[in-house]
Amino acid sequence: MNNSYKHSLSTNSKLTQISVNRCFDGEQHYYSHESTSTKTPMTFSIYLPDEALAGHRCPAVLYLSGLTCNADNVTHKAHFQKKCSELGMIFIAPDTSPRSSDGIDVANDERYFVGQGASYYVDATQAPWAEHFNMQSYIVDELYDLLRSEFPIDSIGVTGHSMGGHGALLLGFKFPSKFVSVSALSPVCAASESAWGQAAYTEYFGEDASQWSQADAAKMIEKVGQQYSSILVDQGAADNFLAEGQLQTAKLQQACEKAQQPLTLRYQAGHDHSYYFIQTVINDHIEHHWRMAQLS
Repeated sequence: MNNSYKHSLSTNSKLTQISVNRCFDGEQHYYSHESTSTKTPMTFSIYLPDEALAGHRCPAVLYLSGLTCNADNVTHKAHFQKKCSELGMIFIAPDTSPRSSDGIDVANDERYFVGQGASYYVDATQAPWAEHFNMQSYIVDELYDLLRSEFPIDSIGVTGHSMGGHGALLLGFKFPSKFVSVSALSPVCAASESAWGQAAYTEYFGEDASQWSQADAAKMIEKVGQQYSSILVDQGAADNFLAEGQLQTAKLQQACEKAQQPLTLRYQAGHDHSYYFIQTVINDHIEHHWRMAQLS
């Protein structure tokens, strides 16, 4: 940790500051806390531009990461800090799931698309998952309220990549009062109809198809209708998961058309599913959320 720049806005005893590093015109922080939703320790990173460090309220974007990831992937690889420091934007990255720790045994699965690192940001109803896998409640209630109470946040937009893109679309439309903007990068658009999502939802919800549909981004958008003046989605045209049918981007476009939800959907030629793709488009997403925050 860079102690010469050590600074914490929060005096909440529930938050433990893990690290602080000066980065462009701001600071990159990591925190941990004990979650009542997951009954485990949870970590998140938060980038605070100098305006926020001075106590001025700033718009924020909440980034939900994809399968196998944690808060480190986007924080270390996406290179969002410079744009956030220029715009005065807060950037928050939570973990993707509860995880086993000392004295806490969290359910897991040998498949990378089920279990730890693969929560789909839903509240599981089936044992053994239901005890800890309550990531919907964690994100939209517990973490959301914690962030709003402890940091100078004016508004929150939500974005994410892959499974996290699914989470951003699903939670953004399921809880539109929480978020002023939505975007996604290479999202899983119809989780209940993809092999990944079907494997996970069989574990988390059992065979109840009604619960599967409540955890499907495209179906949720079609159900609730237009909620935002515009949403932005970028998809790599050379993404192997798109070709394999895991993402089903066309179903998102169809759902938005039926819901009359304005959608800017961009297929990026030559780009795959990696963080090189995310680096390429992340600034556009930050600017999208910043613009929507100015209108809110």
